Amino acid sequence: MTSRRLVCVGGLSSLAAALAGCAGSSSIIPEVAPASDTGGARPVTRTIDRPDYKAIYGDYPGEKFAISSFDYSQVDPRFLRQTVEYPWNEPTGSVVIDPKSRHLYFVESPGRATRYGVGVGREGFLWSGAAQINMKRDWPDWIPPAEMVARSPEIRAQLQPTARGLGVPGGTRSPLGARAMYLFGDHRDLGYRIHGTTEPETIGTNVSSGCIRMVNQDIANLYTRASIGTHVTVLA
Repeated sequence: MTSRRLVCVGGLSSLAAALAGCAGSSSIIPEVAPASDTGGARPVTRTIDRPDYKAIYGDYPGEKFAISSFDYSQVDPRFLRQTVEYPWNEPTGSVVIDPKSRHLYFVESPGRATRYGVGVGREGFLWSGAAQINMKRDWPDWIPPAEMVARSPEIRAQLQPTARGLGVPGGTRSPLGARAMYLFGDHRDLGYRIHGTTEPETIGTNVSSGCIRMVNQDIANLYTRASIGTHVTVLA
């Protein structure tokens, strides 16, 4: 089993404050470097099965806001959900994110995982290490940090009062999409999220301020599988 810990060059408290918004940039963030026993190896996977994409990427029923279908044929097939061989010994039920390949793995059983395409942090916002999902939210509000608003004042036009402060209420306009899972380490919120998006064209790209984004249909699927306490590893 791999063993990693978060080691932040510049301190996690300021990093968490800067990244809590997960959309748009605020400043250059020091990279979080892990202690790793893998020697920098990346997972090499082979597809076992592909679901019916027309069905899973169609309209998602039973939601308080619409999760609408999208043209999955316009997405690189590497980033569509599929079941793959997983060669590492991560425990069943854990999540592994490989920013280099823009993939997130949910380990189903020894040697087998569901692989999802993701959008990851752009240059200056990349991080790696170990974390844990300690909170989950359905249709979460987006509250940008003050630093982000100061650097991008045009954001103010989108903001309105929410229970947690000025932001974008949960719904189809929220940059966090249909679901968000909040990553913690050392008993505190790291400011990173695994969250949804209504912009499938951004999957497979370096686009965020450090958070991991998935199409809404995929984050809704992962949300039902990754429980509170799930271990998350982000590869260097």
